Amino acid sequence: MEINDLKEVIKPFFWVEHSGSSSVCLNAGEYKQEIFDIRADEGFEGNGYDWASLADVFIKEKRADLMEIVRFDPEAGMFCAYSSDTEKLKDFILNFKKACEDQTLIKDLFSRAELD
Repeated sequence: MEINDLKEVIKPFFWVEHSGSSSVCLNAGEYKQEIFDIRADEGFEGNGYDWASLADVFIKEKRADLMEIVRFDPEAGMFCAYSSDTEKLKDFILNFKKACEDQTLIKDLFSRAELD
């Protein structure tokens, strides 16, 4: 998939190229906030750390082959995943975005996310 097509498909996530690696990021609070609101009483806010917890469950349960390849570097206001393997990172974000669009699946995955 061409990079411009990828950028369109993964919105509101956004792609960032670096020398020797790539990142995919999301500004916290602008996508799927209703998922995090379900567990707000437990302390989930939908911040970057919460997104990383959700993505971690996704990788462990759905894409274990990417566990050693895709890393997370969240901040309060931003979720960020990165890898030196650009193709594997593309694979991750395409699959993660698809999972996010499946309300039943993403709620199920989020039920096992741990507060960071």
